[in-house]
Amino acid sequence: MYLKDKLDNGIRVVMEKIPYVNSVSIGILVENGIMKEDKHVNGISHFIEHMLFKGTKNRTAKDIATLIDNIGGQINAFTSTEYTCFYVKVLDKHLPIAINLLSDMFNNSIFDEKDIEKEKGVILEEIKMYLDSPEDLVYDLLNELMFEDTPLALPILGSYGTINNLDRESILKYFHNNYIPENMVISIVGNFDDKDTLKILNNDFANGSMGYTNNSINNSLPNIKQKMGCQVKDIEQLNFCIGMEGVKRGSDDIYPLLVMNNVFGGSMSSRLFQNIREEKGLVYSVYSHPTSFQDIGAFTIYAGLGVNQIINVAQLINKNIKDLKINLITEDELIKSKEQLKGNYILGMEGTFSRMFDIGKSELLLGKILSPKEVLEKIDNVKMEDIKRIVDKIFDQTKYNIAYVGKIFDCERIDNQLKEIFFS
Repeated sequence: MYLKDKLDNGIRVVMEKIPYVNSVSIGILVENGIMKEDKHVNGISHFIEHMLFKGTKNRTAKDIATLIDNIGGQINAFTSTEYTCFYVKVLDKHLPIAINLLSDMFNNSIFDEKDIEKEKGVILEEIKMYLDSPEDLVYDLLNELMFEDTPLALPILGSYGTINNLDRESILKYFHNNYIPENMVISIVGNFDDKDTLKILNNDFANGSMGYTNNSINNSLPNIKQKMGCQVKDIEQLNFCIGMEGVKRGSDDIYPLLVMNNVFGGSMSSRLFQNIREEKGLVYSVYSHPTSFQDIGAFTIYAGLGVNQIINVAQLINKNIKDLKINLITEDELIKSKEQLKGNYILGMEGTFSRMFDIGKSELLLGKILSPKEVLEKIDNVKMEDIKRIVDKIFDQTKYNIAYVGKIFDCERIDNQLKEIFFS
């Protein structure tokens, strides 16, 4: 059973008590990310995530790390398209320490000029590491094509230029505009006393100076249409993506999409994996997956393959798409996919971190939390007519976007061949 409350300063709190475990996971989710950035400050959300670990009025960066290490806990954070999550997992008796530390990081981080300059070097190295990952590069290229002229086209890490141009004033302005109670959810799952915990939260977060004005999400919607992009990079494997418009967050169409995706390319038993990797041996990796945002979604097919196999693999992917559009999936595949989804969901919710993140994200982005029973019922209620509707929506040839990264010496020739396969 989920408990929902609100602190005196307006921060939403969601909790789930699990008395039979010995740990607690606590996370603070903040509604920011590239959706609240523009090209001039791109990467600032991720930069602030780093800076909150660099020292407060009460603790040095080393103190923060040492405090959690000394009690055998885990602390980390990550930035996504629409939110940043800071989390700590500790033994249940150490929850007050975790709360105090997180509140100190949020309320008292000093954003020292020297630390900002040093962290720029760290982030630039992270960008270099990212640029050495062709799979990440092809997804960035695909996002640039699909979501052109919107924040969704921006990379989460930013660029060399935007990171180097950040200063303390712009960082603090963005922090105070976005790290405000109305943009935050505290999520706690594990063995704890909810009344005592709420008292501690109210006490530790009471004196924060967070927030001036809210910076609303940029809701400009991309105009998704046929596009192609090629990036030449001296690597052995070609990374290939097809992106198309998906389903926005909160839509009930996400459930038939997940059921269809399981059959099409979302698992090792899927059609794409079995046909292209297992039967033909043409790729090491091939899969499909949906992604949902506030007002739009994406559905992506990815393949990692040899450069000389791109046309063969493209033809097989298109053949599988056409077969799905004509014949859909079988009743047997429908039943098995539902069971697979339900099993994955239940297993994925067994850890306190997974449950903490799930309910926190749902409250932050949807304003509600679906119980496991409700989720399982929505999966069970998917019918074949729902599959047909979602297949017709997703596989719209007029909205296919194709991106590939690798050692390609004649992008124009490959582009023309791919157009014949997917656009004709």
